[in-house]
Amino acid sequence: MTTNGKADLVLKGGRVWCGLGPGAAEALAVKDGRVMAAGPESEIEVLEGPATEVIDLRGRLAMPGFYDAHMHLMSLGRAAQHINLRASTVNTLDGLLERVAERAAKTPPGAWFEGRGYDHTAFAENRHPLRHELDQVAPDNPVWLGRCCGHMGVANSAALKLAGIDRDTPQPDGGVIEKVNGEPTGLLQERAQVLVKSVIPTPSLEDLMSAVQSAGERCLSYGITSVMDACVGAHGGWRDVEAYEEAAATGRLPVRMYMGIAGGPDGIADVAYAKGRVTGTGNGRLTVGPIKFFTDGSAGGCTAAMRKPYTNGADGVLILEDRDLDEMVAHYHDRGYQIAIHAIGDAAVDQTIQALDRALEKLPRDNHRHRIEHCGWVDDANIQRMIDLGLTPAPQPIFMRDFGDSYLNVLGEERSAWAYPMAHWQRVGLKPAMSSDTPVSDVNPFVNLYAALTRQTSSGHVIGGDQALTLEEALSAYTENGAHAGFAENDRGRLAPGLAADIAIVDRDIFERPTEELFETEVDGTLMDGTVVFDRHQEFR
Repeated sequence: MTTNGKADLVLKGGRVWCGLGPGAAEALAVKDGRVMAAGPESEIEVLEGPATEVIDLRGRLAMPGFYDAHMHLMSLGRAAQHINLRASTVNTLDGLLERVAERAAKTPPGAWFEGRGYDHTAFAENRHPLRHELDQVAPDNPVWLGRCCGHMGVANSAALKLAGIDRDTPQPDGGVIEKVNGEPTGLLQERAQVLVKSVIPTPSLEDLMSAVQSAGERCLSYGITSVMDACVGAHGGWRDVEAYEEAAATGRLPVRMYMGIAGGPDGIADVAYAKGRVTGTGNGRLTVGPIKFFTDGSAGGCTAAMRKPYTNGADGVLILEDRDLDEMVAHYHDRGYQIAIHAIGDAAVDQTIQALDRALEKLPRDNHRHRIEHCGWVDDANIQRMIDLGLTPAPQPIFMRDFGDSYLNVLGEERSAWAYPMAHWQRVGLKPAMSSDTPVSDVNPFVNLYAALTRQTSSGHVIGGDQALTLEEALSAYTENGAHAGFAENDRGRLAPGLAADIAIVDRDIFERPTEELFETEVDGTLMDGTVVFDRHQEFR
């Protein structure tokens, strides 16, 4: 224990969970924004001086700030401006149309509006809304509704017209325009969405920074201090990067940001490289992360690329040809980037591992930490290849809760049990970087923890129960594993001497409470560099 000088801050009177290895301590000392020491309360009290601030935990839990290693911060902020169509709010097709009608009544003719989060599998009709149904409730506005997965959505006729989509529009590479009897239904999947999204008016720089700020403040209220925005530039181009950089420079980026750059045909990776934004550049608040590619879609939407067909006969959508993915991965691997590839279906995971293997064979790089985002369906052979290649999975256990019932419907029990094998990954040392993918799923980390501990769907069905984590493993996956995936394990993710004092103070000791209480759990306070940045009850300021 370090005893050089006195602490600026001491936390005591409750459990201080420091990380999977060190476990729990009775107290924690902070100096100059860094952890000074953790240990028995009697030893830490020696570090108290006249100017030391003391936080009495009163039986609460202090832990490292959460690191949400795959989410969409800017989209989370912007989602507040869109119609909330989540299944928890809207679970009927008529209810969705009512929400659209309500927004249309408040929107000037000709102006766009959007909705986000519907799940067609929650509707009795088990289908997406049709463009003509949207036309009836919003005849004077172009409308875009994104499905919960983010990999497909529905446009009304006005939006399709502005996007130039009609019966003669060819299918785009890596995307699907659904047509019935030659006419578009309004449903666009994967890269076909770009046709509509490219004509939606772009928000101002101020709007984007406001979205970043509001979403970051929301993260702090959940004890989330570090995040990766997984695909910056996918929709707003380079302006998204400008918004993050300006927000960081003006103090409007509340959390530490690891910025994933959109690659692929619709991305900004080449611009980023030309401007010197390569993995690791930046500072402690905003750092450039990986180049992000997509290989497939979502399992619930039946666009994740699978080796075997879904129960409805679909195969999924493999967005890129092998040759194209190999070339893109090699191109940015050779330039020193970390690579992050979205792959959910086992066929997409196969393709992803193959591309990364070929790039590493051509140009070996130590400590590249290339990632497979989501990494939904894998077998033992692919897990071993991931170990051999040093790849990191970035999964979302909350998907089992939000979409598990859909998985059962389209894949069956046995295949669904293979999804997101968190326990296997954690115990073989792959360090799965647990995350929310918000706004696809809830940003609340305690709901995600519940899913990791139980593997329960929203209906209560347990899928692959042998892949459930212990609480210690889940917290580790949501803190130190995220830091490792972002090359930040020597800066944060644990409460160890010399690391940043990024701390969440939880309103109860979740180690001593029933798992079901996670739904009620809140964060009372959040600290970054030992400074209070969120105070629910104004007791720490």
